[in-house]
Amino acid sequence: MPRLVNTFCQMRRVFPLLGAFLPLLLLAGCETAPPGIQAAKVAMVQKYAAEMPGDYFIGRRYYKPDFKFWGYIRRPGQPWSESQLVMLNEKQKLAPDRQKLDFGSDNNYEYKLYGYFSGDKVYEPASNTIYPEFVLKNYELISTNPPPIFSSQFSGRAQAGVNRYLVEKPQL
Repeated sequence: MPRLVNTFCQMRRVFPLLGAFLPLLLLAGCETAPPGIQAAKVAMVQKYAAEMPGDYFIGRRYYKPDFKFWGYIRRPGQPWSESQLVMLNEKQKLAPDRQKLDFGSDNNYEYKLYGYFSGDKVYEPASNTIYPEFVLKNYELISTNPPPIFSSQFSGRAQAGVNRYLVEKPQL
């Protein structure tokens, strides 16, 4: 009987250790993001580093039929996660899709944008949100098939109309 009591006492000492180390063992095998997303993050960081600084912006068209915003804009070298969703002032230059009279045809295209933030804020009724105004002076097409920046693009739901009322934020 004393041997059984001794074994029980030893087990009581081991269980708290198991309670502390078991979650660590289980979490050690977990990744914070799927490998494809990790590779995309590394590629995007390299792309940001390669962008030449200058007096321009990088824009990603984000078309949603019910909304009037244009898309996301960031400075060169800045990640998309720091970009701003903007309303476009087209008094000096029409947006690419409006110029072609084919609204939203350039969804997810990436542009080099020339212009400036006016400092004004513009109300967008469908989202009931106020966005910064970007005055467009000119643009150059960078890519019609840029790398993904939204979580839906990693999960295989690459169309912006998947949920027509969901406004995604860039992840990378």
